This record gives sequence, structure tokens and C-alpha cells, in this order.
Amino acid sequence: MASPIDRLDLSPKHAQHNLSAAALIEQAIVAGEGMLASNGAIMCTTGDRTGRSPNQKFLEDTPGIHGKIWWGKVNRPVAPEAFERAMNIAVDHLNARPRLFVFEGFAGADRRHRLGVRVVTEQAWHSLFARTLFIPQGSKAAGDASGGAFQADWTILNAGKRRLTPDEQQALGVDNPVMILQSLERRTVVILGTEYAGEMKKSIFYAMNYDMPDQGVFPMHCSANVARNDPSNVALFFGLSGTGKTTLSADPGRALIGDDEHGWGPDGVFNFEGGCYAKCIKLTKEGEPEIYAAIRFGSVLENTPIDPLTREPDYFTPRWTENTRVTYPVDYIAGAVIPGIGGHPGNVVFLTADAYGVLPPVSKLTHDQAMYYFINGYTSKLAGTEAGVTEPQPNFSPCFGGPFLPRPPASYAGQLVERLKRHGSQVWLLNTGWTGGPYGKGERFKLGYTRAMVTSILDGSLRGVPCEADPIFGLAIPSSVPGVPADVLRPRGTWKDGAAYDDQARRLAAAFRDNDKQFDMPESVRSAGPRA
Repeated sequence: MASPIDRLDLSPKHAQHNLSAAALIEQAIVAGEGMLASNGAIMCTTGDRTGRSPNQKFLEDTPGIHGKIWWGKVNRPVAPEAFERAMNIAVDHLNARPRLFVFEGFAGADRRHRLGVRVVTEQAWHSLFARTLFIPQGSKAAGDASGGAFQADWTILNAGKRRLTPDEQQALGVDNPVMILQSLERRTVVILGTEYAGEMKKSIFYAMNYDMPDQGVFPMHCSANVARNDPSNVALFFGLSGTGKTTLSADPGRALIGDDEHGWGPDGVFNFEGGCYAKCIKLTKEGEPEIYAAIRFGSVLENTPIDPLTREPDYFTPRWTENTRVTYPVDYIAGAVIPGIGGHPGNVVFLTADAYGVLPPVSKLTHDQAMYYFINGYTSKLAGTEAGVTEPQPNFSPCFGGPFLPRPPASYAGQLVERLKRHGSQVWLLNTGWTGGPYGKGERFKLGYTRAMVTSILDGSLRGVPCEADPIFGLAIPSSVPGVPADVLRPRGTWKDGAAYDDQARRLAAAFRDNDKQFDMPESVRSAGPRA
């Protein structure tokens, strides 16, 4: 049976294929899609959707994949007939556009473990986004200067300007004009009604999370870097958006492998992407010099106000959203590893932004604790990262990437612990959230202190430091960290009211225990959690 995608007109008369960044920027400006900032980046807006729309994401349910999927709030089924209808809507819309843009490249810096990705868009800046975030054919990031024949393993149909009508919503069984659909068997993504470009990026991460385990690769929502003078000193930083993955991995003393999505394969780690997607809110040259310098021609600023006269970006005014973003090629970070491939990590850091203000800023985990805190994936959902989120909220996201997991979380946690044991990697829990009180009363940990903790982890100086166990969470807290006041390390002492801290800590511990009931885990792992 013919697929609706077979009707898509990608002929040279209708679609422009694999344009350069300069050509796409020119097309976007001519079409009124964006404006150039003084630093050379193009700034584009995404309409009323300034973050992902997880409640409008659906997975085609077929007999071939049904038994492998973690069904529930994350993976919500849609019937094949509805998927077909939605794909027809997208194809009809794209065929009716005056022109289309096609990007063809890869997800996966390791040539043995990569997917070919074709992205079809109606807006030039969306194609530039894809060119920046994925790996272009023939590029140094692809590790294949000759290019070669391209095979599309996955196709994205981005009809983001096409909103569903009320009749179409009724026919599809939804109550929203926005719909993002993914099919693991058709290997196709359909985007309707949202111009937020991050939907493209995350749909392919979702695909890698399904496909890579079958290739012996553990897919990870993490950043990665390596010491410039020691290629064996590789580190991973797990965490959800806003917890510091991009900021902490962009370290002048270390080479960036990638800032968000990686695989851990038989020979080490590798970047899934060819670019970085960094938050811009409150960005300064002094605070994050590597990211600030990466915003130049070829970069895409999202929803960042630009002064109409000076064209200077305003990183401090959330005119449309707190979730202001910039996309840039990974090689815009000085000294980045190209292709993005490294060895096995010696240190693995779990990042959390604790809105309760009770977790220690740094702690050392056993293997059982690592599996427990990984499978629970606690952080706070930060403003703007999802539609409708306007202030931080406590949030558990399995494996620090629950929205992108097609398979059960325990399967990914098992892959992690197996590799930790095999390669002797040490795991740390790093709280980049609040201290001295919960969100609204306490204050955020100083970035300088957090960087000092990371430095001590990565140079090995914390491994031998004596630790004491937190009485509620059981976490091993180092007695000292160079460059960090001792009183900062023990969260209870930063609160004016110790009893209030105890109450908040017990509340969070109880929330962990309530959350972990949904997971099947060994008793040794469950007992490694907090004492509720």
C-alpha cells in the first residue's frame, strides 16, 4: 500500500536540498522569518509555542512495537488510521507551499552507530536549525569528508504552521490544534501546529533511544567533555533542561564532545548531534564565555528580543518566554572534539535543580544509589521548558529524560549500571538548585561554587576526601571541596530554621518513595533511596 509520504513533492522545482547555512539565512530573511542580530546570528520566533508540547505528542501503536513500549503519560498511543490521516494533512499542506527545504544528514558521530535523518520543512530557518543540530553530510563532524550515498532512516515532516481544524481534531480524537506524531515502524515524525524547533531535535533523540539499544549502545540525555591534556579523562553530565548540562560541559579547561545527547557504545561515548542547543536567559560574556562567543553567523537565536536599532540581543528580558535558546554548531565552541567521539567516562555527574532546597550541592553515589537516583530522575521543571510551565515545579523524570524514553526506564538504568561496573566510573549527584530554603525563599547555588565542585570531581581530588552520610537521603557528602565554603556543603546548616529544613527534607524523601513504587527494581537499589 502506498504511503502518504510517497505523494510529497521533493522535486528540485519545489524543494531546495541541503542548502548552505548562508543560503538558508538569506532565504529566511527574505521570507520575513527572522532578523540578523549584531553578532551575526539570526533571531526567529516560534509563535505561541515557545517550548515542547508533550501533552500533544503521540506514538503510533502497532503490533510490532506494542510489547516493547513504556505506555503511559509519556508514550500515548494513536491508531495507525489516525497517524495516516495526520500524515496526509501534513503532506497536503507541504505540497501546497511555494517552496520546501530539505536537510539530509545524520544523528550519531560514530559511523557504526548512526541514523540517516531527512527533515522536510516549509521555513528556511527550521532547515537551518536541523543543519545546525544534526550532522551534515560530508562534514568533519560526520567523520566522512567524501559524503557518499545517503539513506534516510528517519523522516521528519514539519508542517508546524498548519494547525488542525476542529473537525480534524474530532476525527483524530484530540482536543488541540497541535499534534506531534511519531511512528517507530514507518520511521516518520509528523509535526502539526507548533513552530517550536526543539520538537524536531527531540523526536530524533526519541528515535535513537529506541534504536540504539539494539546496537549495543546505551542512549543518554547528557552532555560530555574530555580533559584537553588527557583523552582518557571523559565526563558525562546527566540532567533535564535548565540543570546545567550545557553550561557545565562548556569548560575552557576541557574539550566539548557534545551538550545534550550521547551514546555509550563498546568503544566509549559519542555525540548524537552536530550542534548545541543552549539556554540564553541571563547569558553574559563573563558567566558563560564559550556559549556567548558561539553566538555568531550560522547560529539561530529563538525568541530572544533584539533591539530594532542596534540589533543587540537582549538576554535578560523574557519578552516571549524564559526559554530563550540558541542553536550553534558544536565546533563553534573552541577546541571541541570533532567528530564528537570520546573514550569511556571516568566520572558521571547527575544534575538536579532541587526546588525544595534540601539536597546537598555535591554527593558521591554507590552503584545502588546511582541506579536509584537515575531511575527516579529528580529535578525541578524550570519555567519555559514546556508549554504552560511558568515557575519551577518538583518533577521526577526517569533517567533524566523521561519524555524521550520509548522503552521502560528500568531497561536504561540497567544499561547504565552495567557500564559503570565494567569501566569503574564514579557517579556524583550535583545539585544546581536552591539552598537556604525552597524556591522563593532560598537562593540558587552560586555558579562559581558549582564549577569548583565539578573541577574537583574531574581532577580526581574528591575521590579520596572523607564523606559523611546525610541522615535523610543517605548521600555521602564530602567534608571539603577546594574553593567552596564548608557550610555550603551541608544544606541543613544553610537554613535559618533547622526544623523547617527537616520538614522539607522529609517531604521530598516521601515524594521519592511515592515515585519509586512505579518501578521494578532490586531491593538493594530501593533501600539505597532516602529514609522517608
